[in-house]
Amino acid sequence: MIRIGMSTTCAYPLPLADSFRLAAEAGYDGIEVMVTRDEATQDAAALLALSEQYRLPILSIHAPVLLLTHFVWGRDPRVKLERTVALATAVNASTVVVHPPFRWQAGYAESFLDIVRELSGQSGMEIAVENMFPWKIGGRSMKAYSPGWDTTRMDCDAVTLDFSHCALSGHDSLAMATSLGERLRHVHLCDGSGSLDEGKVFDEHLVPGRGGEPVAEVLRALAARDWTGAVVAEINTRAARTEGERLALLAETLAFAREHTTTSPREL
Repeated sequence: MIRIGMSTTCAYPLPLADSFRLAAEAGYDGIEVMVTRDEATQDAAALLALSEQYRLPILSIHAPVLLLTHFVWGRDPRVKLERTVALATAVNASTVVVHPPFRWQAGYAESFLDIVRELSGQSGMEIAVENMFPWKIGGRSMKAYSPGWDTTRMDCDAVTLDFSHCALSGHDSLAMATSLGERLRHVHLCDGSGSLDEGKVFDEHLVPGRGGEPVAEVLRALAARDWTGAVVAEINTRAARTEGERLALLAETLAFAREHTTTSPREL
């Protein structure tokens, strides 16, 4: 059975402990921790204590994202990734999620794929590069990522597929999953309603089924081939006015994942 986890970003801006508590209450199989400026997200002992308290294994660690965590673990992006891998190892996670570099991170960007492969080989950790999306400023396209935002064109061994990023980029997520084949090792479960070319501006991270991506089809296809990766909810719940509303969104997302990973009508 495919494990269904919840990202700590789903509970943002609540404290880390609330993420674990909500994931446990909703019935998720585990949790993905996004490393942020909150020191608890950087501390293996604190994470293991929460994991034990709520009986939730830590499935994955998401490396700090530059624009939100510029000073976390210094400014060297390689060091940030090395420390993420070390943290994932310490908390018994199986996967590290990392974004491709920004174009202006020149030295790191040039060596990024080699660094990922080197660190994965040294640690035995699966480092899954996440698909992103193009940027537009003033209506004009800008190359923000290097070697790019499209992971189907990258020479990496493991990839995270994010449905909201697929929507914003205009890249069909079922086509992406099919193209990636065995390289698809991790999924961020969410949805999106349109692309930059269609006038969308924000990375929506909708509850799956509320957007236009073929989320159900991808999940069913993965289940059909006995896929062994993890599906991790990464939805935006910031509009929830009460804890009950937030928990309902999380439960709806989990129910969607359960429904479509327990059927297997066809293979990728």
